[in-house]
Amino acid sequence: MRDTILYLKNANIYQKNLLILSNVNLKLERGAFSYLIGKTGSGKSSLLKVLYGDLPLLEGEGGVVDIDLVSLKNSEIPILRRKLGIVFQDFQLLTDRTVEKNLIFVLKATGWKDKFAIGERVEEVLDSVGMGTKKHKMPHELSGGEQQRVAIARALLNHPALILADEPTGNLDPETSNEIMILLKNISKKNHCAILMATHDYSMIKNFPAKTIKCEDGKIFHGDSEELFVINE
Repeated sequence: MRDTILYLKNANIYQKNLLILSNVNLKLERGAFSYLIGKTGSGKSSLLKVLYGDLPLLEGEGGVVDIDLVSLKNSEIPILRRKLGIVFQDFQLLTDRTVEKNLIFVLKATGWKDKFAIGERVEEVLDSVGMGTKKHKMPHELSGGEQQRVAIARALLNHPALILADEPTGNLDPETSNEIMILLKNISKKNHCAILMATHDYSMIKNFPAKTIKCEDGKIFHGDSEELFVINE
């Protein structure tokens, strides 16, 4: 039976005391893939930041991976993020170390200590994104698509039940974007991992239809890709 991995109820989302989204009601089930769409400044990133603890949830109710967002303390944010995978548009890889050492750094920072287990997990996630032969490369030696694959591998390290992806194809060409979308869809299905992906790439949404949440005029709307697709955005 599928269960809720993320929910917001009557939530108001603020950024620097400015109300960005009001009366947000949102639920995502384990293993589901959903898009978060809307124009620049519509509140997509603010909503994601609330979900991974970068902004507080001041009004309403909410929870992510069994952690209450309303009562979330600063000291508990690392615990929340260990249960999530987060993928950014600009990859955010550490440029001074290899792919392998990027991933080792994250595992050690999240409490892994056994050297053999660390090495094994790094191999597993790199193989799962087709980057098993590139672990000794530096980030600048990789293409944009390869860097994003490494970023996705990093997001998978701690077996997350939910991945939050903020414009993961925003810096990629159309062909590479398609490859990343296929990868994300396969990960969601194979790992039974929920994915909430913010995007403004409507061609991607049409090519890979899924349930869609739209931010517009300070509200959110739910529907299928076709229902919420607006040609002039």
